[in-house]
Amino acid sequence: MPIYEYECGSCGHRFEKLVRISAPAPACEQCGHEEVRKLVSASGFILKGGGWYKDHYGLKGGGSSGGSSSSGGSSSSSDS
Repeated sequence: MPIYEYECGSCGHRFEKLVRISAPAPACEQCGHEEVRKLVSASGFILKGGGWYKDHYGLKGGGSSGGSSSSGGSSSSSDS
């Protein structure tokens, strides 16, 4: 079940609630008002496993050119 963020139309109280997708919106936790609106909020998630940006996925082709440019930079510094 997803966690949704709601805002009360009466008192302006914001709260989060674990609610089924098909369930109606809950009443306000502070004043008990029935009319609350669902807010759109940013969701956080973590990509687990290999092959994601964190592991530099897609840099295999660019990694060799990136490696040569870094080695080129180190060789130019060793020439100086």
